[in-house]
Amino acid sequence: MPIINVKMTHEDGGATKEQKELLAKELTEAFVKIFNRGEKTCVVTIDEVSMDNYAIGGKTITQIRNKE
Repeated sequence: MPIINVKMTHEDGGATKEQKELLAKELTEAFVKIFNRGEKTCVVTIDEVSMDNYAIGGKTITQIRNKE
């Protein structure tokens, strides 16, 4: 069973329920189209990570965004 895992920063209140549903739907449709397998075999998980728990180059996303 394939698992598609999306990790993204939680910003501006995070993704809405509708955005997450659309993302899961469209990722599933792409999987079915590309691999010709049934949609019921495809699992999509979405992890929103706090900007304080995600770092690039030793700086958290919060630190990076505060400099912009």
